[in-house]
Amino acid sequence: MGNSALKAHLETAQKTGVFQLTGKGLTEFPEDLQKLASNLRTIDLSNNKIELLPPLIGRFSFLKSLALNNNKLTALPEELCKLKKLETLHLNGNHLRQLPAAFGQLSALKTLSLSGNQLRTVPTQLSGLRHLDVVDLSKNQIQNVPDTVGELQAIELNLNQNQISQISMQISHCPRLKVLRLEENCLELSMLPQSILSDSQISLLAVEGNLFEIKKLRELEGYDKYMERFTATKKKFA
Repeated sequence: MGNSALKAHLETAQKTGVFQLTGKGLTEFPEDLQKLASNLRTIDLSNNKIELLPPLIGRFSFLKSLALNNNKLTALPEELCKLKKLETLHLNGNHLRQLPAAFGQLSALKTLSLSGNQLRTVPTQLSGLRHLDVVDLSKNQIQNVPDTVGELQAIELNLNQNQISQISMQISHCPRLKVLRLEENCLELSMLPQSILSDSQISLLAVEGNLFEIKKLRELEGYDKYMERFTATKKKFA
């Protein structure tokens, strides 16, 4: 892509606060964007070939939404964690194995999508995020869900298409968790904490495609309590 095209995009972005440049084969984050560090509210660089997010991302202090889906990122810089106004972060379809240590400082974050990466566990840093609503960790390599998940503030947690065979009982202590998706994992019925049914806020539990028949779930203690929550939620949205 030529400089003149980029310049035109930058001019538009200066007026709108939105910089969107998707599917252009970019191999790096456009450095010229930093001229607009105080203007930009939204950056979308999805469907490119970006391998590195530079430390200068930390200067975009007014950024509310950042999308880098389907790039070639293997890691994220610590500087990303300075974005105190960031509410939406989409990083689906990259090669990320972990999140920066300071990720919990993204205090405004509401939506986090990390589907199709190479995460092996539910990142402990997520437990510090107080405004998190939706977390998508589907299509990773997660094998177990650790105790720290109990502090997760999310309303919806998507763990579909992982390799999960163990889940901490602490998941039933999540204060706001209503939707838990665990489809197509490696769960035996005995490894599904019954407290999810009997003693949690979860009103939609999706567990199709594991190592047990769904009808066996109905025989578990607490299933009727879960169904009460499920039905009450359905009525609310009907």
